[in-house]
Amino acid sequence: MTYAIIGAGAVGQALAKMFARKGIEVAIASTRAPKALAPLATAIGTTVIPSSVNEAIKADIILLAVPFWAHGEVANTAKDWRGKIIIDVTNAYGVSPSDLGSLPSSAVVAKAFGAAALVKAFNHLPAGVLAQEPSIDGWRRVVFLSSDKDSALPVVSALVEQLGYAPVNLGGLAEGGLLIQARGNTWAPLISKDLFKRQA
Repeated sequence: MTYAIIGAGAVGQALAKMFARKGIEVAIASTRAPKALAPLATAIGTTVIPSSVNEAIKADIILLAVPFWAHGEVANTAKDWRGKIIIDVTNAYGVSPSDLGSLPSSAVVAKAFGAAALVKAFNHLPAGVLAQEPSIDGWRRVVFLSSDKDSALPVVSALVEQLGYAPVNLGGLAEGGLLIQARGNTWAPLISKDLFKRQA
């Protein structure tokens, strides 16, 4: 399984640190050239590989950590997203529900990526918290998951666990997804809830 992060801002860097902590190779890409990303990647860890977006989208699992409306630009970089899993880390804060056709924000992202399987995850905590060690004294930080693609959930859950977190499945995007997204200028009830689960 190969991994890529698209977006090299605070959230993208926090995600990269998750992979670096576990020694898992991950590509990181943004609108900047790979050469420009190289110092940042090196500072995070040797398993973080600076990449172009065109190269990053070749990964099996792609973590989307861009400003909400930029998801369309990423989606347009490939004609066929079949076989890919997109982990939607975006938040549509400040976006009117009417601009989303009253759909959950991740449903809008899922439409843009066509045949890809989309799972919403890693978006409910701020970058500073995501960058922290996820396991403390036998407790693991919770990461909420939501998806309309049941086949993708076990794959992403396994990655979440591999990265040291505790996955909690909230169900479909129209149910659980609404608990971890913004609606206009309002945050859903589980946003910023930093919860921990006892390790089995």
